[in-house]
Amino acid sequence: MPLQDKTIQNCIGTKARRDFLKLGMTGCGTLGMADLLRVEGLAKKSGKPSSRQKSLIVLWLWGGPSHMETFDLKPNAPVEYRGEFVPIPTTVPGMEISEHLPLIGKQAEHLSLIRSLSHHSTGHMNSTHTVLTGYKGNPIESPPYKPDHPDIWSVTGKVLGPKKRGFPTQVSMPRARYQGGAYIGSAHEPYPVRSNPNDKNFKVPNLGLNQITQPRFHDRMSLLKQIDQFKRTVDQSGMMDSIDEFNLQAVDMLVSQEVQKAFDINQENDKTRDRYGRHTVGQRCLLARRLVEAGVRTVSIDFPHVPGQKAFSWDDHASVWNIFTEMKARLPILDQVVSALIEDLSQSGLIEDTMVLVMGEMSHTPKLSNFKGQPGREHWGKSMSLLMAGGGLSMGQVIGKTNHKGDEVVDRLIKPNDFQATLYQYLGVPLDTIFEDYTGRPTLVIPDGQPIKELFS
Repeated sequence: MPLQDKTIQNCIGTKARRDFLKLGMTGCGTLGMADLLRVEGLAKKSGKPSSRQKSLIVLWLWGGPSHMETFDLKPNAPVEYRGEFVPIPTTVPGMEISEHLPLIGKQAEHLSLIRSLSHHSTGHMNSTHTVLTGYKGNPIESPPYKPDHPDIWSVTGKVLGPKKRGFPTQVSMPRARYQGGAYIGSAHEPYPVRSNPNDKNFKVPNLGLNQITQPRFHDRMSLLKQIDQFKRTVDQSGMMDSIDEFNLQAVDMLVSQEVQKAFDINQENDKTRDRYGRHTVGQRCLLARRLVEAGVRTVSIDFPHVPGQKAFSWDDHASVWNIFTEMKARLPILDQVVSALIEDLSQSGLIEDTMVLVMGEMSHTPKLSNFKGQPGREHWGKSMSLLMAGGGLSMGQVIGKTNHKGDEVVDRLIKPNDFQATLYQYLGVPLDTIFEDYTGRPTLVIPDGQPIKELFS
C-alpha cells in the first residue's frame, strides 16, 4: 500500500478525525473532502484519463424490473408467461415497449434497448455485485452489503477524478445501494444526498456557510491544518506537498456559490419541475440534470418507491404484492421522469455528452407465479433488459433478442462484463486498468468483456 494511503488510514482513527466529522466538513463516506480530492487528483494524474468529458445519470430500479412488463413484452407467449400488458410502437420502427411507457416511446430515437443482458446471480446483493463490478458476487445476502470488488462509480472516481474543480466526482441520491469502493477505498464512493429535493425547504448538508458562524469556520480551517501537520509528520516521502491545494479545493466546495447554485433546484421554473413530476424521484432526476450540467461526472438515483404504491421496490414476488397493480402505479412515474430527462438533455444539447441508464440488478421470471390468487414473478437474471439514452452513442436501436417466452437469449448474448466494458469505454476508463486487491495482487478493473460494438458504430 502506498505511504500516502497509509497516512490517510492513520488519520481516520484519530480524535481530530472525529471532530472533523462533527464539524461537518465531510459528506463523502469515511474520508474528509480534502482527502477525497487529493486521492482523486493523484488518480487522475496516473490513471490515463480520457479527454472526453462524459457524464452518466443512472436511474437504478432496485429490486429488478421485469422485462416482460417494461421493454421486452411477449404478447404471443403462453398465458402463464405474457402477463396483462401489451406492447405499443415507438418512433423507431420495430421497437416496441410497454403500453404504460408512451412518453418514453416518443423519445425512442434518443435511446437504445438492450434485451439480452444475462447473468446467473440469484440475489439482490450478488446480482448488483455481478452487474456493477464485472466480478461474480458472493451469494451470501447479509450485512454489511459491501462488494468484494470496486463498482463503476468508485472506479470512475479513482481513475478520472472530478470534471470540475470544487465539484464532487459523483453524487448518489439518496445512497448507493449494495455498492462501494472495496480495495480502492471508500474515498472514491459517491457524495450522498439523502434529503428530498421535493421538500419545500430542501438543502444539501455541508455545502455553504449557512448557519455556520465565522468562528466555527475558522475552527474548521484550524482543524484541517492540524490534520495536515499530522500527515506531514507521518509522511517523510515528500508526496504530500500538494495537500494545501486539495484543502483549498475542499474549501471551494464548502463555500462555492457555483456548487450551491447547482444544488439549488428552486432556480428551476414551475413548468420544468412539473414536467419531471412533483415527487421525490422526479425532482431527483431534475437535480441530476442540474448537477451534470454544472460539472458532476456521474449521478445515481435510487428509484424503489412511488406515491400510491404498496411496493417498496421492483421486487415483484407473488407472495408480497400484485405485480400488475404495482406496475400500473410505478410505470407512469418511470415514463414521466425518463421522458422528461431525455427531452431536457436533448433540448439543452447535453445529451451528446450525457448518458441516461435505466436498469436494475436483475429481471424477474418470465413465467408468472401465483400466491393465493395473487400474480407475481420471482428472481431472474438470465434474460434482462435495460435502457440507454444519449451519450453521443448510436441510438434508436434494439440490441439482442430473447425467445417467444422471454426466458432465453437467442441473439447477441451480453454478459455483465460486456456491459461494464461499454460504460468504461464511454466514460474513458482504460479497460487495462489494474488495482491491487486486499492481498496486494494486481487485479484488472474487469477480468474480461468487450464493449457493445453496436453502440459505438
